[in-house]
Amino acid sequence: MKFIATLLVFTFSLFSLFLPQKILAATSWSSYDSRCVQSVTVKPNGMGQVTYNDIATIQGLQCLFFFVLQAIVSLAGLAFFFVFISGGFQYLFSGGEQKSVAAASSTLTMAVVGLVGIIASWLIFSLIQKFTGINVTSFFIPS
Repeated sequence: MKFIATLLVFTFSLFSLFLPQKILAATSWSSYDSRCVQSVTVKPNGMGQVTYNDIATIQGLQCLFFFVLQAIVSLAGLAFFFVFISGGFQYLFSGGEQKSVAAASSTLTMAVVGLVGIIASWLIFSLIQKFTGINVTSFFIPS
């Protein structure tokens, strides 16, 4: 039974990788924020002007940090979901055995503790921002 539950969870998670998904990255850096990229016009060797679009700037690290953080939060949510589903299957197929029930209960508890930890970290950052007035939830590089 445990093998079947594990196989079902693995098959579902593998199948979900191939489902069409919304892409989290911007289609163009300039569509996200004009601080991340700039257009540069140059005159090479006295000839006509050449304009290069979407040249990365140091402020592009802001965009990179935003997209990486967005991916990490999404992965944390997926990890919670799969661990919670796995614990549910363990509990469902435990057959009343005390060791199996304890292992399933531990898996479910750890999944919830992980989710509470993620939410608590966001709340702590929000409280720091509220009490100090410093915006600690956004990454900003001055130009």
